[in-house]
Amino acid sequence: MRARLGLVLMFVTANILTSATGCSPASTREAGVGPVATSRPGVGAVPGPSPMQRAAPSSDPVRGTLLQAPALPGAQPISGNDRVYTADQDSNTVSVIDPATNTVLGTIALGQPRMAPGADVLGAMYDGEINVHGLGFSRDGRWLDVIDVTTNAVHVIDTATNQVARTVYVGRAPHEGFFSPDGTRLWVAVRGEDYVSVIDWQAGREVDRIHTEDAPSKVVFSPDGRLAYVNHLRAQVLDVIDVASRRIVRRVPIPEEAGGSSDEAISPDGREIWLGMPTNGRTTAVLNTGTYRVEAVLRTGPRTNHPNFVTVGGVDYAYQTVGGLNETLVYRRSRDGRAPALVKTIHDNGHGSHGIWPSPDNTRVYVALQNSDAVDVIDTRTMSVITTLHIGQSPMALVYVARGAPATTTRNLGRQGLGMRTRNLPLEVHGTSGSGTALIRALPGIDEVDIGATGLPPNQLFTAYAGDGTRMTALMSMTSNQSGDIDEGFSYSYFFANHYGSVVLKPGAPH
Repeated sequence: MRARLGLVLMFVTANILTSATGCSPASTREAGVGPVATSRPGVGAVPGPSPMQRAAPSSDPVRGTLLQAPALPGAQPISGNDRVYTADQDSNTVSVIDPATNTVLGTIALGQPRMAPGADVLGAMYDGEINVHGLGFSRDGRWLDVIDVTTNAVHVIDTATNQVARTVYVGRAPHEGFFSPDGTRLWVAVRGEDYVSVIDWQAGREVDRIHTEDAPSKVVFSPDGRLAYVNHLRAQVLDVIDVASRRIVRRVPIPEEAGGSSDEAISPDGREIWLGMPTNGRTTAVLNTGTYRVEAVLRTGPRTNHPNFVTVGGVDYAYQTVGGLNETLVYRRSRDGRAPALVKTIHDNGHGSHGIWPSPDNTRVYVALQNSDAVDVIDTRTMSVITTLHIGQSPMALVYVARGAPATTTRNLGRQGLGMRTRNLPLEVHGTSGSGTALIRALPGIDEVDIGATGLPPNQLFTAYAGDGTRMTALMSMTSNQSGDIDEGFSYSYFFANHYGSVVLKPGAPH
């Protein structure tokens, strides 16, 4: 490990949000060896974060001034030292992008591709990673953390060399993790259970557990570092944690109409937390951090995923990805408690928008397109897609990491997951209402068919068929949810080799 890792950087104002989690050096606690379970505290009332004041940016004698996104106006411009990363769930890779040139440099392989026949990925002998999904990073930009949902792994990657420096295994189905401000701890939301794991990643061990409501999804911290916020997929509550004591001090109820949330982000001014709600396919909640009041529940669309923030021309905006509609929505944030106003619907140059992150200078927003194996680059001035980059397979989380020193370009990078064939087909719905898309993705030795649909009758069985103009072959059966949606249905077949050209969805069992 590098000796400089222990340097404590000064807080960099409200400019760093989800990228920085944890506590200040003065409040860092060390637990004994092995996991330590904290007791569930009573729910008390505490004031919200202190009013935002712009502090001096962090200064490092080697790296100079460096602000991470999302940031208030005034951060450094896009640099060739910076990197954009995506967590690619099907190829089990991390894609690495140079944002200065919009060049895909390569991928970091953490496991074999999904369904790789030679690796026996689903077999008992396989010991690689599965479902590379979550991302976070340290405030100095030197370390990237990567979360594997299925194999319960937390990796720390050196952003200068693209090498894995440490791997730590945690509880069931972790989702997202972020570094503490001093870079010595990782806070990981263990969504398959009911706690946040606090990890000393250099020592390779868990040092604390903060028990929460069921299925914590993510941790974001107030800009002053005093409070942490944890959202939940299976509990309609936002837990507020006092960082110094690592105790839950408040539980904020989320309206029933909003449902559970998979992702969250805190605005760089510290005023708002936005929650992405994928389960009921209709809403996102906006919460005021000063009053703990939900100021708006927005009807955004099916598979509402990740939010993030930029400020352009003195106007504060929130960007929200909506994977089921292949859209990225742009809202003008309110400063007086009113609901935000939708100002632009950006039609993605692909399908299944998911992770999203801006550049520190607020000029670009990067959107991961889960069902097109691509990243859209959005110009925030025109609110339009200016280029699309083809990356690893099934990108989920996406982060922009600013670096103050040069990184290697392609050292320790490979090509796993790149250049694989994909095709998106409109879903032909017969015998009922509804519409959707079928993604066909080539995997090693087989093709993956991923179906998503909306507007169907709720709670009804459907069967998908592949067609070539003369014959129909049943692929899979699935049931719509209570909102009439099918979020994802997976089937594996030789789709391309059989020259299928359509995917049809019909009510009922296969025939």
